Amino acid sequence: MNKKEFILELSKLNIKVTNKELEKLEIYYKFLKEYNSHTNLTSIIEKDLVYLKHFYDSLTINKALDLYKHETLLDIGTGAGFPGMVIKIFYPHLKITLLDSNNKKIMFLKQLAEKLDLKDNLYIINARSEDYIKEKRDYFDIVTSRGVADLKILLELSLPFAKLEGYVVPLKGNIKEELESSKKVIDLLGGKLLKVINFKLPFENSNRNIPIIKKKCLTSPKYPRSYNLIIKKHLNLKVNAILDKS
Repeated sequence: MNKKEFILELSKLNIKVTNKELEKLEIYYKFLKEYNSHTNLTSIIEKDLVYLKHFYDSLTINKALDLYKHETLLDIGTGAGFPGMVIKIFYPHLKITLLDSNNKKIMFLKQLAEKLDLKDNLYIINARSEDYIKEKRDYFDIVTSRGVADLKILLELSLPFAKLEGYVVPLKGNIKEELESSKKVIDLLGGKLLKVINFKLPFENSNRNIPIIKKKCLTSPKYPRSYNLIIKKHLNLKVNAILDKS
């Protein structure tokens, strides 16, 4: 995806690209490539692919929600800043928190924020979700992530952060099996699946899915559990065990 194609495809998402945003993306790309030469941030480094699979893909969240109607956003497991840092470039009004447990990636993001002059209302946090939740439970309008974990695991990490009537909108690839095994988990955590947006990434035609989950009830304070426990005994197994006993 070259820049002209990038601009055209974003116009289809009702996103108008300015020269200022293009300049910031160019700085982003060059610094990503430089930093990736000594610290593993991404396996995708070819410019056309970065614009397609990182920059454009991050902005497809616009298919799910009108970001101008919201104020706070959390990106869980942000890695090299996808999607959160890209969203911040195009929606500077948002108070965005980039959360990751990998300190090397956090150091990259802090330097990148300086280069992009995006320090206002941008919070870069080095912590695990199950620890950071103690500070920000029921806080964010939107909780997103990209390629972090299986949905039933991701939901336990995400829904407790969303405020009542807030949204969890993970950017996913193929999701049919994950979604089927997560429906009971969504209910248990106080969410409601509104819809799933299905589309294909331009040019390569790989599948993309964005489930839109609204938080209708407060999540029990016992969630999220420790990550090791989430992995060993995910909530779908727990819900099924309860149903089997009833």
